[in-house]
Amino acid sequence: MLPLEGFTVAVTAARRREELGALLERRGARVVQAPAIRIVPLDDDAELLAATRLCIEEPVDIAVATTGIGFRGWMEAADGWGLGERLLERLGSATLLARGPKARGAIRAAGLTDDWSPPSESSAEVLEHLLAQDLVGRRIAVQLHGEPLPDFTDALEAAGASVVAVPVYRWVPPDDVAPLGRLVEAVAARQVDCVVFTSAPAVASLLSLADAMGLSAPVLDALGSSVLPACVGPVTGARLERLGIATAQPARSRLGALVREIVASLPARCRTLRVAGHAVQLRGHAVVVDGVARELPPGPMAVLSELARRPGVVVSRADLLTVLPGTSTDEHAVEMAVTRLRGAVGARVVQTVVKRGYRLAYEPEAAGSVKYGGPP
Repeated sequence: MLPLEGFTVAVTAARRREELGALLERRGARVVQAPAIRIVPLDDDAELLAATRLCIEEPVDIAVATTGIGFRGWMEAADGWGLGERLLERLGSATLLARGPKARGAIRAAGLTDDWSPPSESSAEVLEHLLAQDLVGRRIAVQLHGEPLPDFTDALEAAGASVVAVPVYRWVPPDDVAPLGRLVEAVAARQVDCVVFTSAPAVASLLSLADAMGLSAPVLDALGSSVLPACVGPVTGARLERLGIATAQPARSRLGALVREIVASLPARCRTLRVAGHAVQLRGHAVVVDGVARELPPGPMAVLSELARRPGVVVSRADLLTVLPGTSTDEHAVEMAVTRLRGAVGARVVQTVVKRGYRLAYEPEAAGSVKYGGPP
């Protein structure tokens, strides 16, 4: 069985979303694509052009490259505007700081020499390095990548520096917000198991749309409980963490590491029960019985989830009817869902208690040998 089989994972990325989706699908996930942002083309970016001219018109003392793709994009855009040579001349006389190895490589590819890079590859260590110097009257260019860094730039200005923010690859809401709107509804209804964020603006965009749709409270509640928010790094996850929502993050901010973190985190959140001699684990749209995943339609899955929430307890047909999808008021719908459930996972797994309802054939005496990773 593939590690993410039975889980639905939503991808909000604008860039490299096909690559990320393929990585997840190869591990068994059902992937939903819902871009939360779009990238403003560099050639059309008036803000980047204005920042580039500011760096040329007045020399900068220090320049900070935060990402490799962002720095390369800046150089390419400057070349397209006929400003490339003048920009390189200005940056060549400045102290160049690279946040990580990719930014360092981009600096060197442009024919420049970097002066320092933090071992941690973190913006926080770059800021600490800068604040250890006398910055009064110094002019610092900070290459951004898709999002402002107010904590970073405000701290430099508070230390007396003049900061030129260089907004490479700005992100704005997508042209078509319908897929993102459907994702907001799915998160609120807990119909996805994980939402993947690769940028802070994607988090902000989803939460903003949820607020506009009147679904902010259920979305935040879902992200804080049954829907796992997976973020590529601490900057991406910062807003959710400030809201008290724990996020899954890899040790290194790379797509491959992010996928490995999801593979480790999602199954661990699922509870495994010993039922009628079988190890039964509930996943988003499937049940794993003795290591074999079996997809279930929404109705039988809703019934199984409710029974597993109270293992061994008799649940009435009336109570089970309330968790079934749709608006049926006929308890026969519950009987049909139970029949389909038994056909998928085995007749002995669900027991009928005459005139009372149904229960799982739960074996609590075996619970000590079963791994519990979180709520069912």
